[in-house]
Amino acid sequence: MPDDEVLEIDTPHGPARAHIRAAAGDARAALLLGHGAGGTIDAPDLLAATDAAVEAGVTVARIEQPYRVAGRRSAAPAGHLDSSWLAVHAALTADGGVLHGLPTLSGGRSSGARVACRTAAATSALGVLCLAFPLHPPQRDPDAEPKTRLPELDAVRVPMLIVQGVNDRFGMPPARRGRGRRQVAQIPGDHGLKKDLPAVHAAVAAWLPKVLTSAKPAS
Repeated sequence: MPDDEVLEIDTPHGPARAHIRAAAGDARAALLLGHGAGGTIDAPDLLAATDAAVEAGVTVARIEQPYRVAGRRSAAPAGHLDSSWLAVHAALTADGGVLHGLPTLSGGRSSGARVACRTAAATSALGVLCLAFPLHPPQRDPDAEPKTRLPELDAVRVPMLIVQGVNDRFGMPPARRGRGRRQVAQIPGDHGLKKDLPAVHAAVAAWLPKVLTSAKPAS
């Protein structure tokens, strides 16, 4: 496996890092992937998705949020995550940036998937890849009405793939047809998506060629 190119990028909330893995052959697009709230960019499902994308001719940038670069495990507020993500995207795609001229897709696992959804329009993403999207946040009161993050998914107006474990404690997102078509690949396992990594790879490998051919940028 080739070494990643690692870039440190200034954001409004401190330095972030982008770990760049070049596409096999000429790059058709770029995919930015974010990590989970307490996780790292080396989560097994993120690496499986990275391999699938690189093989499909997509350069991948796995992004470490500033709080992780600083050595903290507690996630930053959503607004900080989003603004840092936008700063990284802008730096990578600007004139002279390593992803300049490439159409981009956004994605991530868990919290990183939420960031990708919330920023999809601002980054003109061609598509969004969600690994283990946390649909229902944990609840202390079992009798309370379940909360949902479905509006974050519904706000995305470009093709989306959600790879979700059938036993994910955060729930199973629904698919959707029409504009902003949302495909859900249900695979064995739980929120960690570690049980069947080949299934993660296969789902991403099957989806990417379709979205690169048919997707239009978010507006």
